[in-house]
Amino acid sequence: GVSGPHMIIITGVHGDESEPVLASLSLIKKLEYKIIKGKVSIVPVANVSAVELGKHSCKDEEDLARTFPGKAMGFVTQKAAFEISNFIKEGDYLIDLHTGGTLFDILPLTGYLLHREKEILFKQQEIAKAFNLPLIWGTDANCNGRTLSIARDYNIPAIYAECRGGLFINKKTIRLYEQGCQNVLESLGMIHGEINQKKSLFTWLEDYRPGQGHLQSKLPSPENGIFVPSVSVGKEVKKGSLLGYVVNPFLNTKAKIICKEEGILFMLRISSSVKTGESLGGIGPLP
Repeated sequence: GVSGPHMIIITGVHGDESEPVLASLSLIKKLEYKIIKGKVSIVPVANVSAVELGKHSCKDEEDLARTFPGKAMGFVTQKAAFEISNFIKEGDYLIDLHTGGTLFDILPLTGYLLHREKEILFKQQEIAKAFNLPLIWGTDANCNGRTLSIARDYNIPAIYAECRGGLFINKKTIRLYEQGCQNVLESLGMIHGEINQKKSLFTWLEDYRPGQGHLQSKLPSPENGIFVPSVSVGKEVKKGSLLGYVVNPFLNTKAKIICKEEGILFMLRISSSVKTGESLGGIGPLP
């Protein structure tokens, strides 16, 4: 009954990322009687077909996270993108939660687009800070096809979060996301006293280089094979250092993967099977 911001929280964009879905279902119960101003809309399953299959994408093999704004009369993923795009336009803020799924281990991070409007950029920085994950990462605002690009076009402050992937449910990720969303709502004055005062932040990066926010394009594998990493997530790597190997079991060859830049290894492939061009990890520049 008290006017205020409309916060939209979206999860389940990818069907192999279960922790955000579980966090959003928990938030529906936790927030039911706690909101003192504005309103919160939660979409636990944005990509119904992919979640039913338990796979990154549904049968049409389109990545929902790269399909926005979609098409009203398109295939399954395009229709979902169209509906969610229209829903995002109704909000005042957006949080989109992800994990590395079955492919990547990702250092817990909160990201946003480096919006051209200073006021929007500042609001994004503030809610990213309030979410309270170890890494904050601002990237080039010119990427398209995403929930955040829809929010960008309508001047809606928006952040996304990434966290550990794997084959088993990570309960710590669920707790981080529950607490992070509540932290943001408290920072906006929408709920009382839920904010986690213990700060986990240790790195804040803003990188205006084109394409840096596209995770799947980073460190492409030179060939098909089995990926054997030599380093772990969260470590600082040097240019020219060894990231790992891709072993071709049919030819009995081993291709070295050399880091082409220095920075923080924030993402690393956990699926050993890899095809040519698929990402092996991601390096963020040092602050």
